Amino acid sequence: MSEETSTSGPADAGYRPHRVVVLALDGLLPFELGIPHRIFGRPKDDRGRPLYEVLTCSVRPPGPVETDADFAIHVPHGPEVLATADTVIVPASYELGPVYEDGVLTDELAAALAHLRPGTRLASICTGVYVLAAAGLLDGRPATTHWAQAEHLQRLFPRVRVDPDVLFVDDGDVLTSAGVAAGIDLCLHMVRRDHGTAVANDVARRTVVPPHRAGGQAQYIARPVPDPQQASTTTARTWALGRLHEPIQLRDMAAQEAMSVRTFTRRFREETGVSPGQWLTQQRVERARHLLESTDRSVDQVAREAGFGTAQSMRQHLQAALGVTPSAYRRTFRAGAEHPEARLRT
Repeated sequence: MSEETSTSGPADAGYRPHRVVVLALDGLLPFELGIPHRIFGRPKDDRGRPLYEVLTCSVRPPGPVETDADFAIHVPHGPEVLATADTVIVPASYELGPVYEDGVLTDELAAALAHLRPGTRLASICTGVYVLAAAGLLDGRPATTHWAQAEHLQRLFPRVRVDPDVLFVDDGDVLTSAGVAAGIDLCLHMVRRDHGTAVANDVARRTVVPPHRAGGQAQYIARPVPDPQQASTTTARTWALGRLHEPIQLRDMAAQEAMSVRTFTRRFREETGVSPGQWLTQQRVERARHLLESTDRSVDQVAREAGFGTAQSMRQHLQAALGVTPSAYRRTFRAGAEHPEARLRT
């Protein structure tokens, strides 16, 4: 659906997909540019209508934008389309110039960002975070970027609370991700936040990626090559996922790999970026979300099946992870199944 024309008929009165505008900058990485189009281009409502509309714009009038590869791309929209966006995503670029070197916007980039409406959701992939930071949009807020750039980002923008360990940061109306594939994690998270776990999981399946990656960037930072004889913790994780509804002790997980608790804990953190306890909580939160969205089980039943034991325990964990109670989460995404414009505000 273009800005000028619409093919919607009378039965579609009031229908308007959430508009995502991707800001393409010179030196961009084609892979990262394609992530928002792939992830947001898939979700549909129960009538087969797209839940999102994805447009690409430049800081200049329509025309070519150079990439870091041996080809340029033609971008069909100028910066004025930013004024129509519900969400704006800034992918990485290797040619940010003064934005990266001095922490200041170029004149054309500042003019482009001036089109943003108040309340527009903003997101960045990898070094796209420098654009948001240079615009002053991250002052006093948490953010992340590729682990190799985290220290530089913190030095250049001391008012930004840089977290180098996570795959993405959701600070409500501003979201930032680590490098490259973490942009997939971020976009799936936004779909999950907007329309629930079932929709996000369907997109992940169609994209052939995990719907949720446990851990953070720590597992991807280069370290000395481990002893190839050392076992991974995959068997233990698979074993635990099959019995989330049961009490799971750390020693039981370690026993699945025939390791001591100390060795298992160290290996687990190296492979996932989080402790076994944190990982179990993440998996139980995801299980609870799925049950709240897809079943009519009571909150007490969901708590037991997800492994939290009591409704109070589950309430505390969901509040910490999502900022909402189980009942509020269920109301949001039951409504979202019938009314695609329903949003979970965090």
